Amino acid sequence: MQSPIFLITPPFTQLNTPYPATAYLKGFFNTKKIPAVQADLGIEVTIAVFSKEGLEKLFLEIDHKNQIHSPNIARILSLKEDYIRTINDVILFLQGKLNTLAHLISKRGFLPEASRFAQADDLKWAFGSMGTQDKAKYLATMYLEDLSDLIKETVDEHFGFSRYAESLGRSANSFDNLYAALQKPLTYLDTILIEILQKKMAAIQPGMLAISVPFPGNLYTSLRCGQWVKKNYPNTKVAMGGGFANTELRSLSDPRVFEFYDFITLDDGEAPLEILWEYLNGKRAIEELKRAFTLVDKKVVYINNSSCADYKQGQVGTPDYSDLMLDKYISAIEVMNPMHSLWSDGRWNKLTMAHGCYWGKCTFCDISLDYIKNYEPIAASLLVDRMEEMIAQTGQNGFHFVDEAAPPSLMKALAIEIIRRGVVVSWWTNVRFEKSFTLDLCLLLKAAGCIAVSGGLEVASDRLLKLIDKGITVSQVAKVCKHFTESGIMVHAYLMYGFPTQTEQETIDSLEMVRQLFETGVLQSAFWHLFTMTAHSPVGLNPDKYQVRKQTNTIGTFANNDIQHDDPTGADHELFGFGLKKALLNYMHGTCLDFPLKDWFEFKIPKTTVAPDYIKRAVEEPEISQNLNPKIVWLGKEPHSEIVQKSKKGSSWEVLSINFQTLKSTHSISVDPEKGAWLVKILKEWKISNPQQWNLQAVKADYESAGLEDFELFWDNKPVNTLYKAGLLQI
Repeated sequence: MQSPIFLITPPFTQLNTPYPATAYLKGFFNTKKIPAVQADLGIEVTIAVFSKEGLEKLFLEIDHKNQIHSPNIARILSLKEDYIRTINDVILFLQGKLNTLAHLISKRGFLPEASRFAQADDLKWAFGSMGTQDKAKYLATMYLEDLSDLIKETVDEHFGFSRYAESLGRSANSFDNLYAALQKPLTYLDTILIEILQKKMAAIQPGMLAISVPFPGNLYTSLRCGQWVKKNYPNTKVAMGGGFANTELRSLSDPRVFEFYDFITLDDGEAPLEILWEYLNGKRAIEELKRAFTLVDKKVVYINNSSCADYKQGQVGTPDYSDLMLDKYISAIEVMNPMHSLWSDGRWNKLTMAHGCYWGKCTFCDISLDYIKNYEPIAASLLVDRMEEMIAQTGQNGFHFVDEAAPPSLMKALAIEIIRRGVVVSWWTNVRFEKSFTLDLCLLLKAAGCIAVSGGLEVASDRLLKLIDKGITVSQVAKVCKHFTESGIMVHAYLMYGFPTQTEQETIDSLEMVRQLFETGVLQSAFWHLFTMTAHSPVGLNPDKYQVRKQTNTIGTFANNDIQHDDPTGADHELFGFGLKKALLNYMHGTCLDFPLKDWFEFKIPKTTVAPDYIKRAVEEPEISQNLNPKIVWLGKEPHSEIVQKSKKGSSWEVLSINFQTLKSTHSISVDPEKGAWLVKILKEWKISNPQQWNLQAVKADYESAGLEDFELFWDNKPVNTLYKAGLLQI
């Protein structure tokens, strides 16, 4: 029997749900009959540290150090018995196993409180009238953050729940600092990590350790894992891959890295790891490796057998979450942002609707890399098959589609398939704010369980959106946000400041656009980030075109993605960061929307040139449908109809009264009996369960073949318009 592949995610990514890379790979290996075991070492280390036994060991370790502490840490140490007493219950509460504890936590008197609770003094402003559970989750998260501060100041300077030693990995053109850190004795957290890894290696005895490193915050711990395995299990080969390698290590040349790994693979992992596995089992020559770095004669070489194709998305199998401790994940609320709470609160199954990005043009994005440029959608039926398999395996029906940008046409097909099968799911994803998202399409997505979307508005300036090649305008974004909001889907916008050549005026005008989006109620959540120039984006590949200069043209021997640059024609971008974020925090809570923009900055700014009703006019502008022959879908229930006698001024006539029941209300229409009978009959044909979808031209033809007249007058009048409230959609 073959030794298995051991797939691990090192600390730390998210605490509320597994990062999906190992589950994707295990699902693929299942299709190839390759034995694989997986573990999320991040959650396992977290549970080991944040437990009664773990805190007892931590406080004992701190006592042995005889350090001088800050007042905040001294306070935590004086309350150590309270932390030890409460920690197990807090973790059980955050795991959803002790919900009644919310009442004790939210009343402030059960948990010890240190400096993190200073930001919890105005919870009503921060969260409004949120429920007891959410308030308690936030307070419990602050409690854990206090303990995180304790760990960082006393036993491990690199600690962070999702960003462990991130500063060592971020933009590390040289491997020197990381290498130096790895020559030091194990830190307190390192020791716990290695103890867990040691037990798993002894039990699994893998032939290969495959480490997924999605972020800079996983890099240091991945190196520690590789270091220990190469020393203690020299026959087990260590492979590293994931998002960090895909973006940062494409020009790797430092041989010291291979003291910790044997191989580093790039981009989609299925084919490279399968071929690597076959090579390690004597079935392939080393020249046949695919997209892999390794050490040959003490030099770093890159081997890419391009004749071996990657697998299609329909061939990679369903993500397999077995082996993972799904009941141990922690739901936290750490930031006062509705969309960010989705990231950290609740456990989500991760899936992609499509590989790559169907747009693939944004000039700040790494569109030259395979994981973005190679677009390949997955059939809606296969997607829902996978969703049903994952629900059966995990017991969870929440899905986060982690697409670069989910295609509207595929979202529509997915929604129809979900509704047809009667699958109950909640899901959210990333989109482009394009005009395809009509109100009717958004209503269909909502009916299929879509609860939120996020999308890049980036710089709310039409000039810069054109320079970014975003393919949208600010007014278009406003209309699309209105459609999502009116359908009951939360909208989050990614906002950017500091794009090349962006002026002070454009920064302030962008803030004014954002203010108006919140003021009109079409945007519920947003986040500002500073533009970063990356090596594989159009800006990084051709900086002269965007009037920026690289500060250095030297390529490092380790990570080479983020590029320091100068923007001689733009504003002093970093100067605006604090004011932009402070304004946004208030706007998200519905406050200070009437404040002058100058109040957010401690320096003089230009007056906005944006009309005060720009967004209001944009969302109220009449919309002309571009789809002259839309699909007709009926989501409503079968109506009740009866003939009713009408009379007026001595005349009497019959009408057909049709009543439609919805979950919230009743809608009624009265129509000519012949037209009403036709309508009742054809509604059954429009049901989403009918595989033969009707378009508007087919509806008109059927209407006229029944001998009825004036279709446009009937279709565009009050009776049919009422049906839109009861479940009629044109998509």
